[in-house]
Amino acid sequence: MAGSLRPFRFLAAFQAVVDGAALAATARRAESIGFSALVIPDHLIEQLSPVPAMAVVAAATETLRIGTFVVNNDLRHPAVLAQDMASLDVLSGGRLEIGIGAGWNRPEYDAIGLPFEPVAIRVERLTESVAVLKGLFGDDPFSFHGGYYTITDHDGQPKPVQRPHPPLLIGGGGRRTLSLAAREADIVGLAPRQLSGQRVEPRSLTLAATEEKIAWVREAAGDRFDRLELNVYPSSWEIVVTDHARAEAGRVVDHLRARTGIELTEDEVLESPHLFIGSVDTLVDKIQGLRARLGISSFMLGEVDELAPVVERLAGT
Repeated sequence: MAGSLRPFRFLAAFQAVVDGAALAATARRAESIGFSALVIPDHLIEQLSPVPAMAVVAAATETLRIGTFVVNNDLRHPAVLAQDMASLDVLSGGRLEIGIGAGWNRPEYDAIGLPFEPVAIRVERLTESVAVLKGLFGDDPFSFHGGYYTITDHDGQPKPVQRPHPPLLIGGGGRRTLSLAAREADIVGLAPRQLSGQRVEPRSLTLAATEEKIAWVREAAGDRFDRLELNVYPSSWEIVVTDHARAEAGRVVDHLRARTGIELTEDEVLESPHLFIGSVDTLVDKIQGLRARLGISSFMLGEVDELAPVVERLAGT
């Protein structure tokens, strides 16, 4: 069984406003530690825009991959996004990964007067966008006539270096989005579900909920399931390296109960694929266990230095 496990890949996130020299230094540090990629989120808040930021990261490094985690599909027409992403793949020598999602942060929509439509509509639009991206990355002129986008004999340029296209990451916490990811993505991001008010539903953080999500992915993916990479990331609580994990887990339980009225056990918190609390040794064991039990091999572990000792021990193994 061990021989069939994917090697670990670790992603570091960057979300700040700094000059190019500081971003380049962060990127080189991520590369030296053993991170596979430095990824940039896509929000209309105090952070650098992902497209120019990724260009700086690519120019400063040799092997580090660049990526979005994740593009809000509703903020860009897919033909414009295709050109941006293909350009980055060319500039980086084929080191791009495209994380894309249906959008979730309603305050950003409200701030710019963009309708925040029901999730079904946002996922339908994302589904069309993925089809357009793949079509425009192809070799020939592409046409598409959907409910949201119309493309007529357009030859997307430039073409990406990676063929047929850079790896696509689609993430979500609900069955509709995860089924789309299972059918169309190369990397499936297993995310918690959202309650109203941008609150995470605590039960969706648990190991049992993650097992259920993977079952949805397996059913929708069919024969392509074994080719998919599964990814998780921290949510709802900061990463905490401590020798007193159970006490910290108790604080997480209290926090989630106060926000949602839903109570997890301390064991559920410590086992959660989205909560990283414990010593370096126990976190190494946890990550290895998630791969052995669930097949999860891709982990976005916050900022570069948050779990650097874990990455140094496990990257590529």
